[in-house]
This record gives sequence, C-alpha cells and structure tokens, in this order.
Amino acid sequence: MIKIKNIYYMLAYAYQSLNETEYKSLHSEQFENIHDLMSAILIRGTSNQIKRGLHKNYRSHTEETGNLRGKIDSTASIKQNTFLKRRMVCHFDEFSENTLFNQILKTTMLLLLRHGKVKVTNQRELRKLMLFFGNVGTIDPQSIRWSSLNYHRHNAAYKMLMNICELVIKGLLISTENGEYKMKQFLDDQQMHRLYEKFLLGYYQKEYPQYSAKASYIDWVIDDGIIDFLPAMISDITLTHGPRTLIIDAKYYGRSMQTNSLYNNSTIISSNLYQIYTYVKNKDRHGSGNVSGLLLYAKTDEDITPDNDYQMGGNRVSVKTLDLSGNWVEIKEQLDLIGEMMWTK
Repeated sequence: MIKIKNIYYMLAYAYQSLNETEYKSLHSEQFENIHDLMSAILIRGTSNQIKRGLHKNYRSHTEETGNLRGKIDSTASIKQNTFLKRRMVCHFDEFSENTLFNQILKTTMLLLLRHGKVKVTNQRELRKLMLFFGNVGTIDPQSIRWSSLNYHRHNAAYKMLMNICELVIKGLLISTENGEYKMKQFLDDQQMHRLYEKFLLGYYQKEYPQYSAKASYIDWVIDDGIIDFLPAMISDITLTHGPRTLIIDAKYYGRSMQTNSLYNNSTIISSNLYQIYTYVKNKDRHGSGNVSGLLLYAKTDEDITPDNDYQMGGNRVSVKTLDLSGNWVEIKEQLDLIGEMMWTK
C-alpha cells in the first residue's frame, strides 16, 4: 500500500504548481488519509484563488422583468402575455462568479465535507471557504466533462485545482444504490495509473533538466509508405540526451506477471514486453543501439518483483519495479538509478 505522504510527493511532481509558496507547508504536514490530503490541497489552492479573486465570466440569463435589460424576446413576451402586466421577457448576460470552474470547486469541497473522512481542522477551513461561494451553484459530479474544460491566461490558476477535483470525483467517489455518495479510502487503479505516469514524467523534467523529458510520438518504420490503420505509438516518457534515448512505459497494475498454467511458470506480461520492444525498434530505425526501453512497474503484492535487463537485437530492454510503499528517500534513489540508465547500453 502506498503511503499517503508518497501520494503527496507524486502529486507535487505531477502538478508542479504544488511546489509554489502557498503549498510549502504541506511538505511537513502529516495526513491521516487520502481525504485529508485532498482537502488540504484544495484548502490551500482555493484560499489563494480567493485572494486573487474567483474566476468570473459572462453567463446568459432569461428573465421576466419590468425593467428593460439586455434584449427583449418579443415572441416569448407575447406568448406569456407579459405586456399586459407591464413586464417583458429579456435575454441578458451577467458577469458572475457562478462559473463551471467555481461550481466544480464548490461541489468537490462539499463532497469531501459530507462524505469524506476529513479531520476537524480541515472541516472548519472548508466551511469557511464555502462562505465565499454563496453565489455559486453546485453541479452533478457525474455530468462533468473534464476533457472539455478550457484554460487561458485568465483562468490558468484553476488547472491544478481542477485536476485535484477530478481525482477526488473520479478516483475516490462511488455511488450507493440509494443515490447517495460515499468515498473510497484510496484512489482507484485507473486514476493511480494516470497519476503514476504524470509523476514519473514530472520527476524527470524537474530533477533531470539536462534530459529532454516528454511524452512523444514514435513513427512506424514503414518500407512502402502505407500507414493506413496503424495505431499511434505514444510513449509515456521519453528521455533524450545527445544520441541516447530511454523510452519508459509506466505500468500501474494489480499484477506485473502472467502465469502459464500449462507449464506452471510466471513470465512478464507479454503484451507489455511486445509494446516496449516495438517502441524501441521503431525509434532506433538506424540500428544504432542508442535507444533503450524500460517497463517500469509499480510494486504489487506478488512474490516475484521483476528486475531484469535484456539485450534484444542490439538494444537494451529492461523491466524494473518501483516500490512506492517505502520512504521517499528510497523511492528517489530508485528513480535516480533509472536516470543513470541513460549512460549505459
């Protein structure tokens, strides 16, 4: 089981804004559970956003009124006989803090308050923050289209907060049969897998600035130029320095090995190995041997912990395991050893 503190460090690398001044105190804070961690981050981030000013935007309204406001809807006014009452139906825009970003923030904080195991001090802070959201509505958490959220210079500060809200809602929240909500005690595997990828990429971007660290497309090596129906190859992390390249495929699964019942033996999951091998051989299209591949599993409860290096057709392909249950110093040492793999063939 991953320590709650380690999840905080993973979040800090995945979302670099968590290293800004207003979050510094979180480094020394102890968290009783995942709900406390998420609430503490939201408290710091939302408090800072309130100081800057909650994001506002124009929202369209339709209202029956006795005072001209915006544009009169004559058709609706006639149908509703509002003119007989010396009133009219008007369409107008209102500059309001009742925006989708603030609705998501308020909804997430309320969910943590009502259904999370949040310590009393954080509950008090969340309730204080609610006072600033009096003009903001809530939203059905299951209806949020996270991929449609658009960011620009006026609302860029919300990006990390929205990512945390998404983790809370999609990774911690489950519905019960009677329509109520309850909170899980840990992020689900799908959300942890996404966080694991972001964390690894963020770590090497921050700690190894001499490497070019990014998720990158890998072109297929095609002889006849026909690429119809070939799937896109996108690495989780590609580290590049000079002629050397290390492609890392992050795997956060319940298991890292597959068992062959016929031969009663365990092997690395074949599809994962085929995938990283394909990435490496297509990236190293000239056969230089300077491209290596790494399957990096998060440690599971399995008895076998892969820690192997293979030479395959002139390229090194490794399978390693990162133990996220230890202390942070040990985790960092493991990650730094991987960074050093850039210099060995």
